[in-house]
Amino acid sequence: MTTTTLAVLVPLIPFLGAVAGLLLGRVAPGFVRPLAILPTLVAAALAITVAVRQSGGQAIDAATRLTPTGSVPIDLSLHIDGFAALVAVLVVVVAGCVQIYSTAYLRDDPRYPSYAAIVSLFTSAMLLVVYSGDLMVLLVGWEVMGICSYFLVGHYWETPEARSASLKAFLVTKLGDVPFLIGLFALATDAGTFRITGILRTVSDGGLHHPTLVALLLLAGVAGKSAQFPLHTWLPDAMAGPTPVSALIHAATMVAAGIYFVARLLPVFAASAAAMTVLAVMSAVTMIGSALAALAQDDIKRVLAYSTIGQLGYMSGALAVGDRGAAVFHLLSHGAFKALLFLGAGVVIHAAGTNSLAAMSRMDHLPKRIPDAFWTMTIALLALAAIPPFAGFFSKESVLGAAENTALGDSAFAPAGAGWTVLIAGLVTALLTAAYATRLWLLAFRGKGSEAPDHGKQPLVMNGVLWLLAIPTIGFGLTAGRLSDWFDGNSLTPTLTTSVLGTGVALVGGLVTYGTWRHTTAMAQRPPIGAVTAHPDADPGTVEAEAIATHRSVYGSIASAPDPLDPGRLLLGPLHRHAATGFHLDALYTAAFVRPVLAAAQLVRFLDREVIDTYVRGASAAPRWLGAAFRRAQTGNLQTYLSALLAGSVVLVIAAVALANAYAGS
Repeated sequence: MTTTTLAVLVPLIPFLGAVAGLLLGRVAPGFVRPLAILPTLVAAALAITVAVRQSGGQAIDAATRLTPTGSVPIDLSLHIDGFAALVAVLVVVVAGCVQIYSTAYLRDDPRYPSYAAIVSLFTSAMLLVVYSGDLMVLLVGWEVMGICSYFLVGHYWETPEARSASLKAFLVTKLGDVPFLIGLFALATDAGTFRITGILRTVSDGGLHHPTLVALLLLAGVAGKSAQFPLHTWLPDAMAGPTPVSALIHAATMVAAGIYFVARLLPVFAASAAAMTVLAVMSAVTMIGSALAALAQDDIKRVLAYSTIGQLGYMSGALAVGDRGAAVFHLLSHGAFKALLFLGAGVVIHAAGTNSLAAMSRMDHLPKRIPDAFWTMTIALLALAAIPPFAGFFSKESVLGAAENTALGDSAFAPAGAGWTVLIAGLVTALLTAAYATRLWLLAFRGKGSEAPDHGKQPLVMNGVLWLLAIPTIGFGLTAGRLSDWFDGNSLTPTLTTSVLGTGVALVGGLVTYGTWRHTTAMAQRPPIGAVTAHPDADPGTVEAEAIATHRSVYGSIASAPDPLDPGRLLLGPLHRHAATGFHLDALYTAAFVRPVLAAAQLVRFLDREVIDTYVRGASAAPRWLGAAFRRAQTGNLQTYLSALLAGSVVLVIAAVALANAYAGS
């Protein structure tokens, strides 16, 4: 079978699995789990085969005309280079792990059949984005992911958090998709084609007439899809969905799509120095702001959500300095350890009966209850903090090294100012990342107080998935040097300067957080708060929904717990209350956009009901009144009719005489 045929089957098989799952979910529930797992595993095997055959060499291109559209045709095409081959492997591996994990995590959920089918459709849509060689076909996968995220984030639709989070995710990403669509049409107009290869040729020939406008329009869509400032606010709230969904969105789909899109079309953005500068500033603000917010969160999943935003900022920073190899390298590395962190967090939430770090810090012996999650999450947090020799160290240092080269004027793709912006922001974020990773580990696994509830041993498939994802988290960075052909031949070896600086600030952040935590544990004992003691056999997904509801009832929201002895509160000081709310961006957007829109809606409602409806009612009332008057005149009395006829004749005669005299006098 040819490589092109295999590549076509990679997104097609999960799609067929999704369709079959939706059709058979109710009539043949015994087929639901096989239809969720097997198509994804088959797609994973095919994607790995495609990657091996591609081997980072010449890109695989194939196309057929989809429909005649006139001057700018739309083609059903493939464009698989080294980046696409590796990202596709990441997508199907993480999706397969999520599907296997979900069979235990949502084992008693009555909506599991539709959930599994939508996850398969989500996977297929992301694979379509990765392999597509035509921007219009890519847009189809881009939009299908948005629809799938709406249903998956709102899986627990009974809770107000899930309903509002799913709606917010859909609307915010669509807000970015509007200029994104305009940018695609502007790009195709300049290039005369939607084909990625044709667009890249046009850019290399200098045929792009409006590079800055096109790049900025496309960046708006990327900011929405990949949760970059200022359109990142939907991602923390999306934690109201099931934990496996969070792992899928944060590690391999949805948020990765924007980064991958910029990497694939990087010459388009590099054609505008202004666009690269905007991308650098956007990534810097995203990195630092999200890291500060992560340090102030109490919900373990919101900590990881803000962490994802910050790591995506690193990837955007690498693209802003013109190094797509470093960006995709960090995308792959981050996908492995972030999926591990979220799936491990699901085990922790089930064991603790709460998603509150403040409550976990008052539980003793939690690591003994969940040793597999404890050790694998420790590995993943070390990778997140970029501690050598874990994968996160190598990928993050490749980003910092690329920024250093640009800052020193060694890059022809971006201005030196963009390099300095990304480098300084990256080092500050490395310090903060180590701080919140250390805080999460200490509060979750080094708690003191009442003994953690014993829910028995976790399902084997959940623990097996954790250890499977731990393998690339440990070893991917060490083997990245052998994958240089897949990364445009770029050397991904960390430079000495950024390695020393990055690791140094990470150690400082971790040690300072540890010292602060030691200080807080020496203070008075505190009673447990916000915990839920679930039945040992309870469905982990049900426990998570209960934990979110309990956290809300205790704290009033799922954003932050008012724990005065939290080391994050002590480290941030007066900044903590602002960071806990995401620096009030939601409140700002509510005041600037939501309230004016609601006020305009109220005005339209008033005009519709009190003005327009008044005219409509008046237009119907006048004929009705006239008809009533004529109805009263129809008495059926002959004498009345003759009297009216005579009176009318007299009036007409008088009027005629008057008009004749007036005409004669003139």
